[in-house]
Amino acid sequence: MTFTSENPFANRSTLEYELPDFTRIRTEHYLPAFYAGCEQHLAEVDAILESGEPTFENTLVALERAGKLLERVLVVFYTKSSSDTDDEIDKIEEEIAPKLAAHQDAIQLNPVLYARVEKLYNKRESLGLDAESDWLLVRYYDDFRKAGAHLSEAERSKAMQINQRLAELDTKFSQQLLADTNDLGVFVDTAAELDGLSENEIAAAAALAKDKGQEGKYFLAMVNFTGNPMLASLTNRTLREKIMKNSMVKGGRNGANDNRPILLEMAKLRAEKAKLFGFDSHAHYVLTDRTAKNPANVHEMLRKIAPAARRNAELEAKDIQAAIKASGADFDMQSWDWDLYTEQVRAEKYNIDTELFKPYFELERVLFDGIFFAATKLFGITFKERKDLVTYHPEARAFEVFDADGSKMALFIADFFTRPSKRGGAWMNSFVDQSHLLGQLPVVLNNSNVVKPPAGQPALLSFDFTTTLFHEFGHALHGMLSNVKYPRFSGTSTPRDFVEFPSQVNEMWMLWPEVVENFAKHYETGEPLPQEWIDNLKRAETFNQGHATVAYLAASVIDLAWHELGPDEIPTDVEAFEAKALANYGLDFDLVPTRYRSTYFSHIFAGGYSAGYYGYIWSEVLDADTVDWFKNNGGLTRENGDHFRNELLSRGGTQDALQLFRNFRGKDASIEPLLKRRGLL
Repeated sequence: MTFTSENPFANRSTLEYELPDFTRIRTEHYLPAFYAGCEQHLAEVDAILESGEPTFENTLVALERAGKLLERVLVVFYTKSSSDTDDEIDKIEEEIAPKLAAHQDAIQLNPVLYARVEKLYNKRESLGLDAESDWLLVRYYDDFRKAGAHLSEAERSKAMQINQRLAELDTKFSQQLLADTNDLGVFVDTAAELDGLSENEIAAAAALAKDKGQEGKYFLAMVNFTGNPMLASLTNRTLREKIMKNSMVKGGRNGANDNRPILLEMAKLRAEKAKLFGFDSHAHYVLTDRTAKNPANVHEMLRKIAPAARRNAELEAKDIQAAIKASGADFDMQSWDWDLYTEQVRAEKYNIDTELFKPYFELERVLFDGIFFAATKLFGITFKERKDLVTYHPEARAFEVFDADGSKMALFIADFFTRPSKRGGAWMNSFVDQSHLLGQLPVVLNNSNVVKPPAGQPALLSFDFTTTLFHEFGHALHGMLSNVKYPRFSGTSTPRDFVEFPSQVNEMWMLWPEVVENFAKHYETGEPLPQEWIDNLKRAETFNQGHATVAYLAASVIDLAWHELGPDEIPTDVEAFEAKALANYGLDFDLVPTRYRSTYFSHIFAGGYSAGYYGYIWSEVLDADTVDWFKNNGGLTRENGDHFRNELLSRGGTQDALQLFRNFRGKDASIEPLLKRRGLL
């Protein structure tokens, strides 16, 4: 199919908020639009190069306006490939990934274009630019140098080759992982084997098995991380063991979906590219424009936390072993026992059973009376579901967002339920980025993987799933509250080790008194979540944090270990390399496996977090300090919300990230609130 004006990507959408016209978009539209978008983008860059003496307008502003056809097709395509893929979409992704990398390199490694930017950068003090425009010039200059535009022709050619191969491997890693994750799901013959699961969970497992051609059986799907939420409920120890072991070999089995050769090649290529740029390692290269600045600073923080986390996890394990013995069982605990018996220990110590929370965490109430309610209280924004708007999948719902003065502000799309065509986890992305330059309001998307209940039944969420929805909506708020001129700075366009900070802050409101009282009501009786349970939960805030912290730190350490290697230091044995890295940190604790093993670590091998997974806890330092600020300043008030919005959330990437934090907080963050929160003091 050739590209014509009839292609739905040919022009800016005329729908409200420039929502892509999903009534017209078909799979056959993607490739023609992609190639036409690349061609148009290069023509726009050529026009910039021919526009005479470089000025801020004819170079930087022109670059911000360029490439919009390509952007329109890519935001839709990659949403589709992550949320609702199929064989045809996978083939298209394999084709375009290396070509997209080559296209980006053709621009970012263009020495003539870089020379224009460098010329403006060298005289920036005399250009009379406003603060946001000046920062745009700084960021473009840094971006070009980070890409390698200043390198020799031979070095640029080598960088291009590496980038294209990495793009191919990134796509292959993701596709193989999805296939292996689906393959490792567990079929169960009888409902009796699922003792401990709720009726809805059992019915959902039966529906999944039927979809897979095994009517009468039950299917338990794998998730993207180590373990499975069902391990906290299943009483069948043999089944728990199978689920845990299957979860830990995703992408790591001999055969068609073995990701080990892919990640080894990626680690080597990343190390070669870093050396090409004059850096000791990929981690050193990546962290130059992160708030951490270098790996040494990251290790300094992680090593402050790791020993106390391991010590707490060992104490937690003793409590669990005692609970097993008290139950009359006679076995040494294993990792697949932790979640189930942790709930028993929690119940004994704090009179809490989080499984009992599920009837009070019904999806619709969590969304409307919890997540939206808190946002309205804090920022004055309101939400209206738009069932007339067509999205990319029947389960993806659209909500119009209005500012406090009633003006249109954004469109929010929520896609909650898991399906075989959706990758695991939860995430936020955008169809349209807010920009005053382009006159665009944001269209923001949240994806998650809630198990879909049987028809007519409510979706009852676990405590962790509810926390995840609040977290991802924090990212969505960052995008929707954006108030910037240039697309380059819109919403979440901040350093990777800063971007999780606002989303982690938003988790606070889940148990804030007026919020939890508003949404946490029994789906059948309407009775509120007992205050005693909430009080007990707050008393237990540091409970099981040893386990959670060790599992997270282990993944962070594995990430850094892979990406601090030189090109001649790449190992051949993935499992042995992981074990050595964890032992070096004292995190080699079999009862608490790493949250991600390398073969299913999509964050770093099929995402943007290579040498950056530490960013969650790095951001949590800012988050914990900010939560203290809210608590000490009256909590969920419009005054506090407006301050957070005006000084930080709305600013996107328009300033140095830590300066934005200082503008909001009035000082640098302290690590003590984080250590206290995790019980590590």
